[in-house]
Amino acid sequence: MLNEFWATASTAYKVLVFSAMGLIAAGIILNLVGNTSNNQGLAVASLPVIGLGLVLHVVGIVVRGQQIRKTYKR
Repeated sequence: MLNEFWATASTAYKVLVFSAMGLIAAGIILNLVGNTSNNQGLAVASLPVIGLGLVLHVVGIVVRGQQIRKTYKR
């Protein structure tokens, strides 16, 4: 089962992973733009976007762990 990690993952897990990656990437881009253009407001506003991406990443880890635990109990 572990060899097919992505193939056996649920749709909810995949959505969480891609949402987290997208938010983290968007936050990093906003931060880079804010810092290179000396726009302090944009740079600071990017931090919650990155934080939300990290929270979604942790939620995805929890969801995947629960799915694996259920699979092993069967």
